Amino acid sequence: MYFFLGNLSILDISCSTIATHKILSMFVTGNDIIYFPFCMAQLYLFSSFTSIELLLLTAMSYDRYVAICRPLYYSRIMNPQACLLLALSCWLVGFIELIPYMALLLRISCYRSNIINHFFCDMMPIIKMSCSDTSALELLIFTEGVFLLSVTPFLLTLISYMFIISSIMRIRSSTGRRKTFYTCSSHLIVVVLLYGTLFCQYLRPTTMDTLDSNKIFSLFNTVAVPLLNPIIYSLKNKTVKSALKKKAQLYFKHQK
Repeated sequence: MYFFLGNLSILDISCSTIATHKILSMFVTGNDIIYFPFCMAQLYLFSSFTSIELLLLTAMSYDRYVAICRPLYYSRIMNPQACLLLALSCWLVGFIELIPYMALLLRISCYRSNIINHFFCDMMPIIKMSCSDTSALELLIFTEGVFLLSVTPFLLTLISYMFIISSIMRIRSSTGRRKTFYTCSSHLIVVVLLYGTLFCQYLRPTTMDTLDSNKIFSLFNTVAVPLLNPIIYSLKNKTVKSALKKKAQLYFKHQK
């Protein structure tokens, strides 16, 4: 689990850096211009990191399934080689699957404006700026992006948790059920936060789909969720909680 958490930490840092570095630079220098190649690079990297994170959370849900439903086989199934293969698969698929999107996006030759109504280069604002035919790109986003990279990982994660909940409910003691659920509660919270934000951002009715509302959800997804992830997982660690408790006690003692 800590191996996957290390990968998740790298993704959180990368997503936040890619999405917000330009706007932070703009606040400091006042230069709000981003050149087209850098815009495309930002879009590709951010979209890839988001896809990798969804796939990685799916792999982590399988890890929790094995730990809870097949604990005696855990060390054999989730051996270092299997963990490394799962993580590499997530990274490779995330980077490779964005190539067709970028190929179609780079074919767009006409834009209504050179001003992006967003705080970073995202796919949907750029598509809405285009005056070229984007039907092929939108179809690819709907078929591959929504179903293969969003719905499929979500369903696999949901299936894993159905088995996990079924196993937890078969535990007779309430203490045992609580302790078992405690081992996967952090991952479940992160999954709900990320998928909830993405579904609100991309699967809303068209009447509610505005660029301003998209910016709010994007801000939560690129800044708030990566900031919350280490807090959520750290508060589950007994050593971290013990250190925080000691610091709080020392603080209140000093205040008195």
